[in-house]
Amino acid sequence: MIDFSNIKEFSINGTDIKSIDINNVRVWEKSSPEPVVDYSVPFYIEDVSGSDNTLTIKKTTLAPTLTIEKSSNGKSWETIGETSTTGITATVPANSKLYLRCSANTWGGDGYYNSITCSSRFNVGGNIMSLLYGSSFTGEETTFPTGSSYNFYYLFSGVRTLASAQNLLLPATTLTEGCYHSLFKECYSLTVAPALPATTLTDYCYYYLFQGCTSLTSAPALPATTLSYRCYYGLFMDCTSLTSAPELPATTLAPNCYENTFCRCTSLTTAPALPATTLTEDCYSDMFSGCTSLTSAPELPATTLAYRCYYGMFIGCTSLTSAPALPATTLADACYYYMFSGCTSLTVAPALPATTLTRSCYSDLFRGCTSLTSAPELPATTLAAYCYQEMFYGCTSLSYIKVGFSAWPNMSSSTESDYRATYQWTRFRINTTGTFVCPAALPQYFNKSGNNINNTSISNYISTNVIPYGWTVQTY
Repeated sequence: MIDFSNIKEFSINGTDIKSIDINNVRVWEKSSPEPVVDYSVPFYIEDVSGSDNTLTIKKTTLAPTLTIEKSSNGKSWETIGETSTTGITATVPANSKLYLRCSANTWGGDGYYNSITCSSRFNVGGNIMSLLYGSSFTGEETTFPTGSSYNFYYLFSGVRTLASAQNLLLPATTLTEGCYHSLFKECYSLTVAPALPATTLTDYCYYYLFQGCTSLTSAPALPATTLSYRCYYGLFMDCTSLTSAPELPATTLAPNCYENTFCRCTSLTTAPALPATTLTEDCYSDMFSGCTSLTSAPELPATTLAYRCYYGMFIGCTSLTSAPALPATTLADACYYYMFSGCTSLTVAPALPATTLTRSCYSDLFRGCTSLTSAPELPATTLAAYCYQEMFYGCTSLSYIKVGFSAWPNMSSSTESDYRATYQWTRFRINTTGTFVCPAALPQYFNKSGNNINNTSISNYISTNVIPYGWTVQTY
């Protein structure tokens, strides 16, 4: 008899059993083992064209001159030569791999670089650290050389023959400034990206990493929870085949961290959760701008805002039908500027509970939202400079606005605190029938059928800055 008393878990091979209980012990079918990653394999170029492939490594004028070595088996090495502006070359035999190594602190700098290209289709794989540690490379390196930066800046940028980086290893867990900046930028044929395991990011580390990779359909995981300045700036920008986004677990943001991250990802249908409650300057600026297939937006739980934090976040998201709640009651300058501009399918606006406004806080917020029929209530009694400027510009279906202010703002003196607060807020083909609800003390000035108001004695009101022409006024 088997004694189960000291057995906590075990597995059975060769059966269809998934899991059963035997004497209160869980027994389950053995799962496939996780694949073993060999970090000791040096970086390599793999031909997938079926013909001999010409590898070229060249540098821009200011980039460091590097001595490159090659190997057919990753063990016996010979020198190709020193990089130059005209380039050095080597042959990658058909359907074979050519391993590379180099001893260098970095392959580039901010604005200059060494680059790798091939004449025909190829994949890259192995541990990228062999391009820095050369003959000292062991596969155990997880940090970049001390004091280095922009290590692989523009390394494959614009290479149209690169097919896959699935087997490329980027083992560094702590990154350096700009280390992978534009690494695969405009690699139009790249279909599979490498894993990005780093958890400690630095400024510009993934800046434009996959920008313009129009064949990339899925994104690697982004496990970092603390971000850095422009770390994900333009990361997947113009990846027009990307259909899903990775999870974004970060709760500690940095200025511009997600700016343009998914800009113009026209196949993206859903957005990842954004759990941060405290925002930073431009953190979500243009994050999903031009994502024309995006049908729903993530929840936005943040209550502590920052300058331009949501600037243009969903601008041009023409399939977005509803907006997330905006719970913040304390605003920051330009915090919602252009946030939903051009969202032509948006039918319902989120509530705007803030009663204390800031400079440009709602400027152009719903500009061009042609399906929006009712404005959210605007409860603030005191206006701020540019706060509602062009807020409903081009909202051609709009027929209801309710406001809490009882005096129209100044339009001529930029020193006034409410300067141009409603400047052109209902301009361009606004409905001529609608309802405007306001305090009884607010003067009932109407826009004229054109760009002027019908009370010519108020000379500082120009264009469409007051009540839309033809609307009915209700007071309270």
